[in-house]
Amino acid sequence: MTVAVDSPRIGAAQDIPRRLRLGPHRWALVVLLAGTTVLYLWGLDGSGWANAFYSAAAQAGAHSWKAFLFGSSDAANSITVDKPPLSLWLPSLAIRVFGLNSWSILVPQAVIGVGSVTLLWDAVRRSFGETAGLIAGTVLALTPVAVTIFRFNNPDALLVLLMIAAVWALLRAVEDGRLRWLLLCGVFLGLGYLTKQLEVALVMPALALTYLVAGPRSLLARAGQLVLGLGAVIVAAGWWVLLVQLWPAGKRPWIGGTQTNSILELTLRYNGIGRLNGDEPGSTGSPGFISPVHTGGRTSAHPWGQTGIGRLFEPEQIGGIGWLLPAALIFAVALLAWRGRAPRLDRQRAAVIVWGVWLLTTATVFSFMAGIFHPYYTVALAPSIAAVIGIGVAVCWQRREKGWAKGVLAAAIVVTAATSVHVLWRVPDYYPWLRWAIPAGAIVLLAGLLLAVIPTPVAIALTALVALGGPAVYSITTVVRGNTGAMPIAGPVPRIVTAMTKGIGPVQRAEINVATGPGFLLPAGSPGAGMHLVGCTLLDSGVPDRRLVDLLDANAERYTWVAATVGSVCAAGYQLASGYPVMPVGGFNGTDPSPAPDAFLRLALSKRIHYFIVTNPIHEDKWGHLDTNALIQQWVQRNFTPQRVGRVLIYDLTG
Repeated sequence: MTVAVDSPRIGAAQDIPRRLRLGPHRWALVVLLAGTTVLYLWGLDGSGWANAFYSAAAQAGAHSWKAFLFGSSDAANSITVDKPPLSLWLPSLAIRVFGLNSWSILVPQAVIGVGSVTLLWDAVRRSFGETAGLIAGTVLALTPVAVTIFRFNNPDALLVLLMIAAVWALLRAVEDGRLRWLLLCGVFLGLGYLTKQLEVALVMPALALTYLVAGPRSLLARAGQLVLGLGAVIVAAGWWVLLVQLWPAGKRPWIGGTQTNSILELTLRYNGIGRLNGDEPGSTGSPGFISPVHTGGRTSAHPWGQTGIGRLFEPEQIGGIGWLLPAALIFAVALLAWRGRAPRLDRQRAAVIVWGVWLLTTATVFSFMAGIFHPYYTVALAPSIAAVIGIGVAVCWQRREKGWAKGVLAAAIVVTAATSVHVLWRVPDYYPWLRWAIPAGAIVLLAGLLLAVIPTPVAIALTALVALGGPAVYSITTVVRGNTGAMPIAGPVPRIVTAMTKGIGPVQRAEINVATGPGFLLPAGSPGAGMHLVGCTLLDSGVPDRRLVDLLDANAERYTWVAATVGSVCAAGYQLASGYPVMPVGGFNGTDPSPAPDAFLRLALSKRIHYFIVTNPIHEDKWGHLDTNALIQQWVQRNFTPQRVGRVLIYDLTG
């Protein structure tokens, strides 16, 4: 039997299946994703452990499945991090496969970032076309705070991906009304809870409103579908909450960030309503809290910066997220007005509603929340800003012959250029030519738009300069510099840190200063008094002295914990350096009542803990009382002999 085989015709484009051919837009997508991948992966090892607090927990999860399940800070499961564990699972698995290093911890974050850009592109282009999707993806990829977080190991990266995924699924439900999409949307929201608890709720009003307005079924059916979607949220998140609640408290780690060892307290107070009203037990910003890093009395009335409508435009936020925020607000209003009289089932209006309401809801909450607020939280705004910008630019440029579209574009150009100049004027030594290039480009672009004489390629180039020039250089600076410590920062650090010390409480300013300050002396009368020490801080684990690491490694297998110290960040540095569990007494802030003094006493006397490391002095509250963790440190200092190693004191608890 003879089989005839046709000889291949090399280069015959007509033989390539249509679905495999790449048009100009798809080539642009390939370039976007390839560039984003390089941007997010370049020099990742320059960030070291990044946030050592979460890196140590990922390391613990790679050595203990129980620590993996609960998100424990150490493989011996003394206490968890102050978030659910989902964001730790990918780096923990990577460490199991590739070993403990910066790449294992941070590459999953970069992959999440590329996935976020891809999913945002698809969500936007389904309603508004390829151009809008490409613009939205590009804006997200170059948003400085997004570049910071997608190269860092805080939970916010995974949270952003899941929030975008929830919107993507919701818009699919708007298209065909199928329940499966709403259930999938609920699953994404539930996983968002397992990433950063109630912060995922910022997008829920936009999702519910959009489907009630634009869903294809009757109002009663739409409401019923939303209830079922909420059920999917509860199931996707509730299994883990139920497991934690039912697991005997004495046989699982303490829930970090709580005073009562309750996941419900963590959800509703420290990571929930407390973020809105400032009532966060154990937080460094709680009224009357005394910093474990430096004395400074009570915190200020606004320890996290002044609340109000201008908060997102303050120096510490605006360089990360604010470049295109005014333009996005203009586009959101204009797009809602443009689609205001569209039929109820109009998919474009639904997309405008979901992205616009996400933007307004999140911006409002961040502006007025009285609890813990850090600049990198604003990454939750990045997808909605990017989507609205992508849609607005594409729609208005296509209709630029109409007066309203031309006016909206002109207003967006003016406010964007003004915002860029405002940001760059605060850092006068940082690419000074850019302060002049952006407004000059804006003037040329504005004139060409109003006179209708500007070619499209020139308009694209000038728009890129005006809208993305500032964010791009901030992003590149962030990539080159890297980020370590608990507070990742976008853009040029020295000016930003200087600005951060304005308008915040004395405690937080002291915590920033101690990282570069001369250290402290132990109080008179305490063992080791007079010794000049500087260790880690609440924000940075530092680099442990090699001699100390050698001591921790010696006979480490004999002990459950090779050391204990107050604060998870300090413990994380020692744990990552030695590779063995270090007990973080008091959790992240050093204020959680874990372990109880009597429990620590039993562990120490049974020789399950080798060393106690003192990096910070003991502080009393305003009544002269010591909290449980200060009592533990005081007992150690009174009953054991200190040994100075580098700039810390260690106490051998087996002596």
